[in-house]
Amino acid sequence: MKLAAILFCIFSFMLLLVQAGCEPSQVVTEPMSKTFCAPVKAHILPLTEFIDVRDAEGQLRLEVYVSLLDSFGSQIKAPVVFRFELYEYVQRSSDPKGKRINIWPDIDLAEPIENNKYWRDFLRAYEFNLPLDLESYGSYVIQATCLCPNGRRLSAEFVLKHTK
Repeated sequence: MKLAAILFCIFSFMLLLVQAGCEPSQVVTEPMSKTFCAPVKAHILPLTEFIDVRDAEGQLRLEVYVSLLDSFGSQIKAPVVFRFELYEYVQRSSDPKGKRINIWPDIDLAEPIENNKYWRDFLRAYEFNLPLDLESYGSYVIQATCLCPNGRRLSAEFVLKHTK
């Protein structure tokens, strides 16, 4: 009888130790599917180039590929606004952007239909064909600015050459 009481006390004490060491389970209040994964970085892909084939209006085109990266470094789609600017390239300078050559109207990708029009799933990036009236050859800097829904501005630059 004494042995049973001692075993009961030891068992109760062990049970209390085990329960005291466990943390309470965490409750998730919002499902992961409703959280928005905002971009944290913009990147212009090296596929970006001048297209010398003239279109119907006789204008040169600039093909720009931009990917947006989330906080995990994965390429994502996002409802953003893109702004593109082209500058002359300045050699041996801390800021390679010289005189601005062209600025295009903002491209608003907040609506899904418009967003899908520019998205290339096989690249996990956006493709933009920008008309350009450029007669001279040389090096240029294309700057893509991404205006995010959370108010953040992301910017990326890429140096490219326009050759014959």
